[in-house]
Amino acid sequence: MGNGLDLDQVRITAVNRTAARLGFWASILLAALTAIALAIGVVTPPRSGGFCTGPCINYPYKDAAQFIPHDFLWMAPAILMTPVFAVLMACLHSLAQLERRLFGVIALCLASIAATVVTLDYFVQIEVIVPSQLLGEADGVALFTQYNPHGIFIALEDLGYLILSTAFVFAALTFQHVTRLEKAIRWTFFAGAFLTIASFLWMSGRYGADLGVRFELAAISFDWTALILLGILLAVYFHRRTQSTLP
Repeated sequence: MGNGLDLDQVRITAVNRTAARLGFWASILLAALTAIALAIGVVTPPRSGGFCTGPCINYPYKDAAQFIPHDFLWMAPAILMTPVFAVLMACLHSLAQLERRLFGVIALCLASIAATVVTLDYFVQIEVIVPSQLLGEADGVALFTQYNPHGIFIALEDLGYLILSTAFVFAALTFQHVTRLEKAIRWTFFAGAFLTIASFLWMSGRYGADLGVRFELAAISFDWTALILLGILLAVYFHRRTQSTLP
């Protein structure tokens, strides 16, 4: 009986150690990818809509080829961010206390959905929209291109980051709110979720059908800032957990 319990404890320790190590490197990767995407995004000016300051292009955006690949560079790191975040949620779930693992499962499910939506959205831009615009194949592109403030790209991006923000809430609930580090992680999750969801509700009521890129910019600002901070904080958290699971 005693040997069986000892063997189970060894297995649990090994799983926790693996989750902590994977979580540590995933946290660093998440912070780096998000910081790079944000830095590139800041220097990528809007080319259409009310925020464009020039040079601007208008519907059906046939002149977009002149801005390729510059306007799409930020998607290269951004396409990996949400999948890496889903890996982080799996690691958090593995390390969570038994009574909090349900929150971890929900966070992982929501993160996976968000990763699917956002990654598909960006992948279509890179693999479909870019070559179509370069080759002058304009039929049907206007509805999907990132330059359309009322297009499918913006809608999917908004949906993906709203779901990601909901994942933040459940990820925060996996922490016991005991140490100062856990409190900082918990409240960073909550702040990112609140700011993103509240801005969507307010902007939807304020602007209605003219929501355009307003919420996209707000969601990216709030979610990406939270992801950078969380990447740093979670790297410290997982490093400490790695030390605590050493034999």
